Amino acid sequence: MNIHGSTIVITGSGQGLGRSMAVEMAKKGAKIAVVDMNEEAMQETLRVIHLFGGQARTYRCNVADESSVVDTFNAIAADFGSIHGLINNAGVLRDGLLIKEKDNEIITMSMAQWQTVMDVNLTGVFLCGREAASHMVRNKEPGCIINVSSISRAGNMGQTNYSAAKAGVAAMTVTWAKELARYNIRSNAIAPGFISTEMTAGMRPATLETICSGIPASRMGTPEEIAHAAIFLLENEYMSGRIVEVDGALRI
Repeated sequence: MNIHGSTIVITGSGQGLGRSMAVEMAKKGAKIAVVDMNEEAMQETLRVIHLFGGQARTYRCNVADESSVVDTFNAIAADFGSIHGLINNAGVLRDGLLIKEKDNEIITMSMAQWQTVMDVNLTGVFLCGREAASHMVRNKEPGCIINVSSISRAGNMGQTNYSAAKAGVAAMTVTWAKELARYNIRSNAIAPGFISTEMTAGMRPATLETICSGIPASRMGTPEEIAHAAIFLLENEYMSGRIVEVDGALRI
């Protein structure tokens, strides 16, 4: 795919990895559909894109709500004419142990913790992928879907919900690559390790030091490095059905 002139939809692009991907792709001439729930955050992403002379529009969307997703993708298609790429980046965390004992009391992960993560991190990916692919096929446009999974898909303590969702995302990615190849639509995923974002910036220095000491590369990744991986997956026409781990050799 030639990114220049292509329309790329990026969910969760109000901040963090999503904003970085939006900005880096706009620099290469992509037209960006900035999708998020936070209007203020989206406007900041838009401002940064405009600083580089890029093109973008914002769309407030709850990716876990079917009607919101359908309406949003219809609006994007109407505004831009075509959808060439989708990056399913929106996600939430509701970490906690499956069960833990404290003062002779058993505390469990709640249904709310489970369902919220499933709704956004798994169902949201399904809904956005379905709508993006539908528009690509309808317009007879080749395309590429990139889902953001995680190295936690292999199982991570304290993340039963998140790990299960991200494993599901990886499985959907491969399934879509096989199903959509006949329409010249590719599907890949990025599985980040520890990345330096607004969330990790709020951690205690001692905690960050402990995390980095366990990474063979001895540092966290940057949002720009995730963006560069996404650009590679968009541009390489023979990459499909793959989960690309960007983790500083943490998971070998």
